[in-house]
Amino acid sequence: MKVLIVGGGGREHAIAWKVAQSPRVTKLYCAPGNAGIAKIATCVPIGVMEFDKMVAFAKEEKIDFVIVGPDDPLVGGIVDKFEEANIRVFGPRKNAAILEGSKAFSKDLMKKYGIPTAAYETFNSPEAALEYVKTCPIPTVLKADGLALGKGVLICNTREEAIEGVKTLMLDRQFGSAGDTIVVEEFMTGREVSVLSFCDGKTIRIMTSAQDHKRAKDGDQGLNTGGMGTFSPSPFYTEEVDKFCREHIYQKTVDAMAAEGREFKGVIFFGLMLTPECPKVLEFNARFGDPETQVVLPRMENDIMEVFEACVDGTLDKIELSFADNAAVCVVLASDGYPVSYQKGFEIKGLENFDGATDKFVFHAGSKFDGDKIVTNGGRVLGVTAIGPDLKTARANAYAATKLVCFGNKYMRSDIGKAIDEA
Repeated sequence: MKVLIVGGGGREHAIAWKVAQSPRVTKLYCAPGNAGIAKIATCVPIGVMEFDKMVAFAKEEKIDFVIVGPDDPLVGGIVDKFEEANIRVFGPRKNAAILEGSKAFSKDLMKKYGIPTAAYETFNSPEAALEYVKTCPIPTVLKADGLALGKGVLICNTREEAIEGVKTLMLDRQFGSAGDTIVVEEFMTGREVSVLSFCDGKTIRIMTSAQDHKRAKDGDQGLNTGGMGTFSPSPFYTEEVDKFCREHIYQKTVDAMAAEGREFKGVIFFGLMLTPECPKVLEFNARFGDPETQVVLPRMENDIMEVFEACVDGTLDKIELSFADNAAVCVVLASDGYPVSYQKGFEIKGLENFDGATDKFVFHAGSKFDGDKIVTNGGRVLGVTAIGPDLKTARANAYAATKLVCFGNKYMRSDIGKAIDEA
């Protein structure tokens, strides 16, 4: 079958890499793609929000199946557009992607259906929000309601920070309309764990666990980013945690969305906080996490196209997911200065060191061709992933692999997976 992947980041490269292994796939396209994806797919210069162009291309090329990677087009309704054109597509419709598109919606959904999460209040008036944070418990967490590239969350350790945070989100509009409404949330403590799942509207299948590192600097210092590295599985995601989440979170979320008339087909990403009380939901995403995908998919043993099709066809109950009994660690190579300001256009050297390897991979997040050279084209440039029999070996392999590739202003955290030593 002919397959089109929508997106052009590290997540989409990992998806394309996995999809290309399926014997069902005869031709693979990616729009817009990047220089790494171009090695395994035909890249098409169409932006992810150019829905009409994307559908027209799919019709023209007689695409059999579409996989949507990023959040913006999902929340914008790209799946509905493909369905209207009778093109099979993996991802939630617009009315289901609101699970990620609106923090206020997802918090209200959890409250209504008894899904464990932090206590919260929602505000669409900056004056009311400012009054509230003058007396609320500190520390507190402020969240922009809408999409903000994974950066619209402010952890405020003082009342002054909370007041400034409200101004940043609602008055200065640092994230535009995403901050028109904000959620002020109880600050939770515990280990964070990411769990991805496949859904077909009624059945949910849980993938292996992972743990992300959001802060730009070592020691979880610096600004929030889209993710600086991950490891899988999380040693803190025990059988006991899994049992609780299956009982009180996973299926209840799918059932809640169905009850609201928002049948969810696609990937639900559960961001969990393992609090002393019980696991609670920090956030939902309506798609694969990035860079979690870069450690989860290399461990997955299924033909991913079979799983995608089962989600679309409503037959996921017939699928059992299988993951290798190993570990994976991904270290993100970023442009120094990310996530604020950074230079682009540096040549990336050493990529050939990963050709044909089965234990280490390089997933492109921000790259492009400049003539016959591949150059940096983003804040997060590459995700270097390595496999090992256990987490410590995988981590050592990943950091060794980061030395095989270089570019000007290359930056990475040196402590990805530090929590492994504390398990």
